[in-house]
Amino acid sequence: MSNKKEKNTEYFEANQAHWNKCVLPHAKSDFYDVEGFKKGKTSLNSIELAALGDVKGQSMLHLQCHFGQDSLAWTRMGAKVTGVDFSSTAIELARELNTELALDAEFICTNVYDLKKHLKGQFDIVFTSYGVLGWLPDMDRWAELVAHYLKPGGIFYIVEFHPTYYMIDFDNLQLTYPYFNIEVFKEEVEGSYADRDADITGVEYFWQHSLSEIITALLKNGLQLEQFDEFPYSPYNCFPNMVETSKGKYEVKDHEGNIPLMFELKMKKPL
Repeated sequence: MSNKKEKNTEYFEANQAHWNKCVLPHAKSDFYDVEGFKKGKTSLNSIELAALGDVKGQSMLHLQCHFGQDSLAWTRMGAKVTGVDFSSTAIELARELNTELALDAEFICTNVYDLKKHLKGQFDIVFTSYGVLGWLPDMDRWAELVAHYLKPGGIFYIVEFHPTYYMIDFDNLQLTYPYFNIEVFKEEVEGSYADRDADITGVEYFWQHSLSEIITALLKNGLQLEQFDEFPYSPYNCFPNMVETSKGKYEVKDHEGNIPLMFELKMKKPL
């Protein structure tokens, strides 16, 4: 067990270093459009807005928030948000944006698994989205944290890229990775989903998680399933070989409607 924990620490540190490199190029990219965001444009998509509805007056914990755009977008809508990310560069920028925009979000720099060392209390909503679970090796530990931070009656919501699509090498659309969480994967990367030409190189370690692994972990920790949906599109043009099939919806070219690209889960902690 200790050797596994030590290896995971090594993987986390490598991923953290890589994400620290990504933050400033991301903040300058058209993908994130920070200047537009500062002027009032929301970074949230219709799917999560519809799922959570009116968040005014609600407390929200945003796990793996990157540099905080979505956290701040929810704050603008009246939620009291605490954002968490393991990238110190990301959290520094999130705090700068929070101050510049005169908002009252709070941000914590820590690995999700270490959050109990840094944060007390419970929240009405725990939220996380888009490209988050692959950086976490253990869904049971993650789900326990989600349940721990939810108030009785509180809502957990995730919208995430579909594990089926993560089986595919995005460049050549070849089946490459297993569906189940059987090992850690290492990948040399250049550029970023936000800017494929960005001067970013590094190493990423990631894990696969099946839908059953994700949902069962949350159910085992006492959450009740309220909503589960799958979608053949992404709201972002963040993978190779994609085509915009309608405004704000991107699908795999020549496979439109045939490949699941996203899923959403809405779960409730019983009273």
